[in-house]
Amino acid sequence: MRLTRRQFVAGGTGALAAAGIYALVDRFALGTAESPTRVLPSEQHALGKLETVVDNGVEVVVPPLHHEVVTATVGVDPTKAALLEAKGALEAVLARADQRYGPAPAGLSVSVGWGLPYFDRYVSGAARERLPVDVRASKKAGRRVYALIDAIRFPSDPDGLILEANDVAFFFRSDNRDHIATVSSEIFDAVGDAFELTSIRRGFMGGGFHGGRSLPKQMALAAGVPGAELIPDSAELFLGFTSTQKAGLGPPGIANFETLPGYTDQWPDGYFLGGTAMHLSHIFEDIEAWYLNFDYGERVSTTFRPGLNVPEGTQTVPQDAEDADGVLAVHAEARRYHAVGHSSGIQPASRLAHDVVAHDGRHFPKGTAVPQRADFNTLDNPFFWSARPEVDGQTDQPAAGLHFAVFTPTADDFHRTRLAMDGILPDGSTIPLDPRSRQQGFNSILRTTHRQNFLVPPRRHRAFPLVELL
Repeated sequence: MRLTRRQFVAGGTGALAAAGIYALVDRFALGTAESPTRVLPSEQHALGKLETVVDNGVEVVVPPLHHEVVTATVGVDPTKAALLEAKGALEAVLARADQRYGPAPAGLSVSVGWGLPYFDRYVSGAARERLPVDVRASKKAGRRVYALIDAIRFPSDPDGLILEANDVAFFFRSDNRDHIATVSSEIFDAVGDAFELTSIRRGFMGGGFHGGRSLPKQMALAAGVPGAELIPDSAELFLGFTSTQKAGLGPPGIANFETLPGYTDQWPDGYFLGGTAMHLSHIFEDIEAWYLNFDYGERVSTTFRPGLNVPEGTQTVPQDAEDADGVLAVHAEARRYHAVGHSSGIQPASRLAHDVVAHDGRHFPKGTAVPQRADFNTLDNPFFWSARPEVDGQTDQPAAGLHFAVFTPTADDFHRTRLAMDGILPDGSTIPLDPRSRQQGFNSILRTTHRQNFLVPPRRHRAFPLVELL
């Protein structure tokens, strides 16, 4: 069965309720979470209690099935009265959703991220005083650098990459697609002319941890994308390996602005205490080239590190804190194999270089992951719906890819990790490899089309942050 979005999407807000090919997720999924808890964390980017399973002796977090990101620009008159009215209307919709559903996975989690264009156009004065300051980046630059900065083009990015300028992004996650459709429609109905929709981005997660074929395999086959038949039956991602190992994900709260000493100035009472930075991008994945041009051993060394031996067909490979590589190990790997793995290459930037005692007293050992990844598989090309299809390169032909969403303590922290993926390490040293080459992780089979950074406030300030201070 091959489906196209043209059969489903009428455009505009009508697309928010249209399921498209993603209606198949519920048909293919083998089970969902139990009834939700009603405990809502102060961090709006945090989910409820997620199921964990053990695969190959590794504890794996099971993410929600359905994911959706809706981006928009703000069209409110730049007056305090108009902004406060919009703030109240948006908060009312979000509060009703919280009360009605509780958090994901069985309920609904909504993370509202705000882009620099919003802060510059509407609350620039308050933003200069209240936006989190990135302490580490400011020290390096010799000037004030905020925790939210513009996205940048990385060495391996294609020439056609689009650096976006959305005012806001709504990130919905749930095991129930109807929850997402209902609340996303309510936001754009209730808040009226405050927002102009720019894109809808959809996808799914679900490995074959409970038996049977996984969602990536089934969805790729249904869409007829090249190479779909080559995806392992129980793969969590199109590229075959498990990405949600518990040890590979930042623990709760570590990506908050205020948690790690020396990252921002938000401890102990910053306006954005409990918030985080979010990077959002879309990436095409050439799964046919991945499986036909790389044998299993090459896929392991490319994804993790050269020289790593695991049994044929293993999908969940341990990524424990004690296994994390530092700068010296990555350079040694590159010298020995004239190649680096994706995981080992980014670990000098994505893992703690030493033991850390957080501001709240928690102890994080050396090698602890900091980023909280929330990326998801997609068949969008590049989006489910676009307000400017000719600019975004929108087509109706499904394509295998990833909507990459990640929460980090600052936008610069994400940039440090992404630069390491291209061989530019945190200490300023470089790996002498072409960043787009087959030897530099799996950059050769990825193509990023769009990027933007957002600030995700704490729940109490999620609707039009800072306007009350005008």
